[in-house]
Amino acid sequence: MVRYLGFRVLQAVGVLWAAFTVSFAVLYLLPSDPVSIAAGADAGTPVDAAAIEQLQARFGLDQPVAVQYWNALSHAVRGDFGISISTGRQVTDAIADALPSTLVLAATALVLALVFGTAVAFLATYTRAGWLRSLLFSLPPLGVAVPTFWVGLILLQLFSFRLKLFPAFGDQGIEHVILPAITLALPTGAVIAQVLATSLQTTWRQPFIEAARAKGASRLHIQTRHALRLSSIPAFTIAGVIVGNLLAGSVVVETVFSRAGIGRLTQMSVMAQDIPVVQGIVVFSATVFVLVNLAVDLLYPLVDPRITHGGSRGGADATAEDPTHDDTLLEVEARV
Repeated sequence: MVRYLGFRVLQAVGVLWAAFTVSFAVLYLLPSDPVSIAAGADAGTPVDAAAIEQLQARFGLDQPVAVQYWNALSHAVRGDFGISISTGRQVTDAIADALPSTLVLAATALVLALVFGTAVAFLATYTRAGWLRSLLFSLPPLGVAVPTFWVGLILLQLFSFRLKLFPAFGDQGIEHVILPAITLALPTGAVIAQVLATSLQTTWRQPFIEAARAKGASRLHIQTRHALRLSSIPAFTIAGVIVGNLLAGSVVVETVFSRAGIGRLTQMSVMAQDIPVVQGIVVFSATVFVLVNLAVDLLYPLVDPRITHGGSRGGADATAEDPTHDDTLLEVEARV
């Protein structure tokens, strides 16, 4: 177990280093200069060249790229991402101020996505009506394919401008969270529905389902007590992807609804090529991603005890290939 944890920690460190390095390289290769953008030179504002050079020296942008990278990396290891070029604030303070709004939005969207995804997958595999099954199975691909910004604009047009049920912009109060949360929840819920529905279909073909039917268990009892519990493991596996979707989607959603948060801060910092802020956000997002995945790995044995006996990720799909899978499942079901 210690060796496994050590390996996972090394993987996490590698992911964080790669995220930091790629973001630094991309921002460095952009043609314009962040100091010139902050000073307004790119907008045609007359700026003293000596003042630009002085600001570049202040932020270390006059040094060779290797020196800039090493200085930024050595400070980032200590949790210091420097000062924002465009605002002059500490990067950690800027992220800390923007984080609460994004956490409220992401948490609300996650709850809605879980409800939506689970309900669609459950009904699609439970119903015997062919037309309803086809309709429900067509919803997740549609939810994934529809652009997030388009959904947000449609919700704004319908519920804010036409029906005037919700405010269009801002982030004060629960009424300002509903439309952005729905917009962010739709693609995430669609992913959950796709994975869970596929897993449920596979689980329904397993021998222990036939054994439960032979014992007289109802379809609803089998779906809720047996199939849904085992089929949730693949959906649990994509927790890191779900968190990534929420963080990435917040950039679009917070821009559309003019909400102050990590997404809006990211968008503004990228436009200004504010290297310290962008790198701080990238490392923060990567840290959340690796921590969620590490937590999922550690919680697997609690979700499925068979994993501690040599199983692997993948739930019903993976265990279906195990020749001892049927007997093990019957034993697990008997204990339940």
